[in-house]
Amino acid sequence: MTPGNICAMAKLKGLQAIAVTDHQSAAMLRAVSSCAKRAGLLLLPGLEICTREEVHLLAYFASLEQAEAMGLWCYQHLPDRKNRPEFFGNQWLCDDTDKIIAQEERMLIHALSAGLTQVCQTVRALGGVPVPAHINRGANGILQALGFLPPEEGFTALEICPRLPLDMDPCAWRVLHSSDAHRLGDIAEAEAQLPAALETQAIIDYLSGGG
Repeated sequence: MTPGNICAMAKLKGLQAIAVTDHQSAAMLRAVSSCAKRAGLLLLPGLEICTREEVHLLAYFASLEQAEAMGLWCYQHLPDRKNRPEFFGNQWLCDDTDKIIAQEERMLIHALSAGLTQVCQTVRALGGVPVPAHINRGANGILQALGFLPPEEGFTALEICPRLPLDMDPCAWRVLHSSDAHRLGDIAEAEAQLPAALETQAIIDYLSGGG
């Protein structure tokens, strides 16, 4: 899942836009952005954040700078624990030629010390939109972790696994069906279309409930 390979596979699948949301990190986004531009793809930069409640939350932004600011904030709220590559794999950092240039030593998959409300407030303060991830799949979906969707958080979009049951009507939200790809072969075909202009800010505005 190097930057060049991600973008090449996305192009092969017929996609026009992709979002890359590494866990608690924005360190690879500039390399992915460079590869996306060469491939003629739009990159929506973001992160996947694990809150103190063990809820997985996607944070999408219009600019790399916003996403990088969120990445720094997440890093400051991560437990100071080293990664264990023998169990969790290496956390390589690559440049836009897919050359490995560094390794992240700190374990990125831990939950932050910040709770859901604080994370959502920070995402929005930086100009982004928080989206609960895979809400009907796994222990880290918000419905499994909390048992409900907190109305006070004001979510405008949800990411749902379409092949799994959902005990609620999602029509009041913008609904995403992400591929949640952790391997190149998992990157989805061009099966869905967002009713928004092919611009990062237009997508953010749509996910925020506008448009």
